[in-house]
Amino acid sequence: MIVQLCDTSASFCHYPNTRAERKLISVEALRKALRMAMCENMTVQFLYPDYALPSEYVELIESVDHAKVAPVGVTDEADIVVLPSLDRADEVKEGDTVCVRISRAELCDSVEALSALLRRVTRLNVSLTDSHTAVPEELPAYADALDRLGETVKEEYARGHFVQLNLLTDRLMLKQMNNCNAGAETVTLAPDGKFYICPAFYLEGDSPVGDPDAGIEVPNAQLYALSHAPICRSCDAWHCRRCVWLNRKRTLEVNTPGRGQCLTAHAEREASRRLKERMDAAAPGNMFNEIEKLDYTDPFEKVSR
Repeated sequence: MIVQLCDTSASFCHYPNTRAERKLISVEALRKALRMAMCENMTVQFLYPDYALPSEYVELIESVDHAKVAPVGVTDEADIVVLPSLDRADEVKEGDTVCVRISRAELCDSVEALSALLRRVTRLNVSLTDSHTAVPEELPAYADALDRLGETVKEEYARGHFVQLNLLTDRLMLKQMNNCNAGAETVTLAPDGKFYICPAFYLEGDSPVGDPDAGIEVPNAQLYALSHAPICRSCDAWHCRRCVWLNRKRTLEVNTPGRGQCLTAHAEREASRRLKERMDAAAPGNMFNEIEKLDYTDPFEKVSR
C-alpha cells in the first residue's frame, strides 16, 4: 500500500505532480487504511510532502512497519530521498538511497553530476520524465551517457563501493521481471481517503478503486498483471518499470506499452550488457547476469514476427 499523505507529496516515479495546494489526508482515513494494511499483511510506503507533519500523523505512521519516501531535507529518517533537482544534490547524505526525476536530455547533460552522486549514495533511482516519448534518433546520445555512467559504476565497484543505479545495475542482478505492478501488487491510498491504481491515476482525476471501508476492487484486474501483457511477457528488459500509467497514455491500454517506453528500456538493457563486458574484463568470474545481444530494440518486433 502506497500512502500519498498530501496532494503535494513528491513524485518518485515517471508521473509529475504539479499540485501546490496542501490537502493532507484525514487522520481517520489514515487510521482505517493502516488497520486494513495490518489485517491484510500489506507493506506500507508513505509519500511525504515537503513540510513537517502534525504529531498525530507521526504517531500513526510510526505505529506500523513502513518505508518513508520524502523530499530531501524533510526528515532524517527517509528510506528514499527525492531530489527535486540535481542542484540540491549536495544535501544528500552519504549512503542515502536517492530518487531523481529528469528527462533524457537532462541526463545526457548531467553525467558528471550524476556520477558525483553515485560516488556518495548506496542506490540511485533515475525516473525519466519522458521515457514514453523516445524515438530511435535520440537513443545514441542516451546510450553514450549510460556508458559514461557505467564507467563510474565500474570504478566504484573496483574500490569496494557496490553502488546501484536502476538504469544499469538492476538488469545485471535480476532473474525475472521486476516491474512496478501497480494495480496487481500495489495500490495507492490518496489524500481523499480512497484507493487508486497509483498516485498518477489519482492526480489525473481517475475513478477510485475502493476505500478502506468497502475494500479494493480493480476493474479488469487481470490486465494489470504481467500474464496479460503479451509484449512485456516476451521481453527480458527485466528492470523496466512497465508503467501502466504510461501505457495508457500512449496506447489507451494499461497492458500495452508505447514504443518509446520499450525503446528506452532496451537502450538501458544494451548499456547493461556493455557494462557487463567491461566488468568481465576487470573482474572475470563475477556473479552478474550474462546478457544476450539481441537483434531488435523493441519487443514488439519479436512478437510481430
